[in-house]
Amino acid sequence: MDITKSKETFTELSTEATDQETIYLVRGNQKVRIHAEGVSKYSLLFRYCENSIFFDTSEPVRLILENNGKSFEAGLCRILSSPGPDRHTARIIFTDTVYDFQSLLFDKKVIKLQSIFDDLPLKLCHKECIRQSFKTYVADLRYDLTLYKELYDELDSTYQEEPEEVRKSIQLSILKTEGPNFRQFFEDKLDELKYLVQDFSQTENRSHGFYFRKQLWDIILCSPFSARCNLKPRGYAGDSEQMRMIYRNDFQGASTFSKLLHKHAVEHAASQSVRNRIRLIAQRLRNFRDCCQGLMHEGRLKVLSVGCGSAFELKDIIKIPQDCDKYHFVLFDQDAVALSEAADLIRAIENKLSARLKVDYVQGSVRFMLFSRQFRQKWGKFQYIYSMGLFDYLTCRVAKAVLDRLYRLLETGGELVVGNYHVSNSSKYYMEYWGDWPILHRTEEEFRGLFTDESSGRASMIYDDTGIQMFLCIEKLQDNA
Repeated sequence: MDITKSKETFTELSTEATDQETIYLVRGNQKVRIHAEGVSKYSLLFRYCENSIFFDTSEPVRLILENNGKSFEAGLCRILSSPGPDRHTARIIFTDTVYDFQSLLFDKKVIKLQSIFDDLPLKLCHKECIRQSFKTYVADLRYDLTLYKELYDELDSTYQEEPEEVRKSIQLSILKTEGPNFRQFFEDKLDELKYLVQDFSQTENRSHGFYFRKQLWDIILCSPFSARCNLKPRGYAGDSEQMRMIYRNDFQGASTFSKLLHKHAVEHAASQSVRNRIRLIAQRLRNFRDCCQGLMHEGRLKVLSVGCGSAFELKDIIKIPQDCDKYHFVLFDQDAVALSEAADLIRAIENKLSARLKVDYVQGSVRFMLFSRQFRQKWGKFQYIYSMGLFDYLTCRVAKAVLDRLYRLLETGGELVVGNYHVSNSSKYYMEYWGDWPILHRTEEEFRGLFTDESSGRASMIYDDTGIQMFLCIEKLQDNA
């Protein structure tokens, strides 16, 4: 059966939004209409619509869907059980090509269970483009890490019967005494990785990164941090839970080996710069508030945080009850879960200080911010706007458009601060190869070049203590709208 042709046929059927498909079972010359009673992913509970019933469940049947004279034959099925007490209900499953019943009947899509193997030949050939020196590096790394894991797991097993307090004390001792040796080994391996891949093209980095993660997948998953980077439960790396792991900067994991891998990642340069930037932004905003009292509306500074995540920096901004009366925050993010977490954090701050903070939560994409008039109409202008991590993911064209949009939302005398990783980021290949977390690094010149309205504003650059997190700070001198 030509699956490609079948897909096209079914697509045509699905364009008919008004008529439901008619479902038939066919055996030989006998064609019996059925009605779907219940659907799981790979089985269909049905009821016979006519007196004709297939009592013999040992013989296969064919499943056919018809709509406005067009038909799609899904293939051979088996009646899983004889008709029930009413002699009209039974269940069928596919026996050859297995389709997703739910997708067929509800989403009008043809999805095969076996389609997971469609790209297998391409993936098997993928290793042919991997450089031999890189293969050797990965093989040696896997051997070394497996050995480390076995040794640490063996140590863990020797004290598992001890009371919990004793277990924790022993593990902490191991982390303190042997941990530094492991971290040095790991750093040396990262240096070797950088030496191997620093001259790779973007395409080579992607292909070698894919190969790397396939070979070390079980090791990668040992680290809660690296596992979340790769599994991307919210669809992207660097979500608010990932950021919280960085902010905690502690040992996490089910074993000593897992804890060492996790801690190494959350204390590396890129992670340290994330912790630095929330303090930097908090201090800069507090300084701006103290120096620009005249810009406040009704005693409050109106602040927009773009790509706010869980808004962890507010813990450093709002320190005393009186601070709650000095700000009106608008928190903007595409992730509803992150906004919910930000709301939880703010409630915790309010409860701690016995005060209330004025905060609005806006869920939306960058596209919404760029093209929706509702945003400007509803929220007006701001005295302070900041974005810490968004620009790491924006191409030059989009970044310029977003920066221009944010600048137009800024009041005269206000400040716009946006962050981006510098090309000197020593964690770059660590993030890309271990975390499947590529970002767009920029030079100072490239970052400054995103701001083009120098006639109305003044731009400067600042850095976090690691030197790899840049911030473009723009003061608006006159209105451009």
